[in-house]
Amino acid sequence: MTSLKLKNYDIEFSYTKPLVLIAGINVLESRDLALKTCEKFKTVCEKENLPFVFKASFDKANRSSISSFRGPGLDEGLKIFSEIKETFNVPLITDYHEPYQAEPLAEVVDILQIPAFLSRQTDLVVAGAKTKASLHIKKAQFLSPWEMNNIKNKCVEAGNSSILFCERGSAFGYNNLIVDMLGMLEMKKEGHLVTFDVTHALQLPGGKGHAAGGRREFSLPFAKSGVALGLTGLFLESHPEPEKAKCDGPSALPFNEIDTFVKEIAELDRLVKKI
Repeated sequence: MTSLKLKNYDIEFSYTKPLVLIAGINVLESRDLALKTCEKFKTVCEKENLPFVFKASFDKANRSSISSFRGPGLDEGLKIFSEIKETFNVPLITDYHEPYQAEPLAEVVDILQIPAFLSRQTDLVVAGAKTKASLHIKKAQFLSPWEMNNIKNKCVEAGNSSILFCERGSAFGYNNLIVDMLGMLEMKKEGHLVTFDVTHALQLPGGKGHAAGGRREFSLPFAKSGVALGLTGLFLESHPEPEKAKCDGPSALPFNEIDTFVKEIAELDRLVKKI
């Protein structure tokens, strides 16, 4: 597949088109924060002529601790997503963890995301594919780039070839991740549309024992290393006060760094795509 154009939007994931920024917050902590975050990213992306897709999770089902905040749930999440779409007219992406969630989500959001830990779950993949929504599938921390072909085949068999594969790092011993840049090139060589999840690649899974640690101070240079490969999209999460975020704060980009981040990424992407 050489490109993926989102229905009802002038946004296309392609190796010859501008990079698409998939950005937002980790989890729907509140309606107001979701609206504030979407407005911030939309404003900056419009200024830099960068296509934008808003991201947020209605439920974080794979938290480290039983006491960790998970989100408002499916019903309330759909209400917030609908308001965001109506207010800002932007495409939406969210992750799902159960097959039954795919269909109601696809009525509101434009891209269904399959978490890395669940990317080999056949029933989950097939349920998403059958909705005909575009799919953003994160490569599991234990999978090789070429094993993603098996997941693609599951989607195609279910009647859906609108697929994006996302690199988010590979397990490197305990509580650490590394990103194989050659791995992203391998997926490109296989004909897949590849995005790079900067935020979760900076994660230290279980690094705090009861929660994940992170290295958000490296967000911009890490993102540049991925953009230099000529990718179709970049995935980023932010928070106005990362220290107070209810999920993955150590990996979240502070709001006051968004403008510089987007500006420099857009400039680099234009240079890479021009070359």
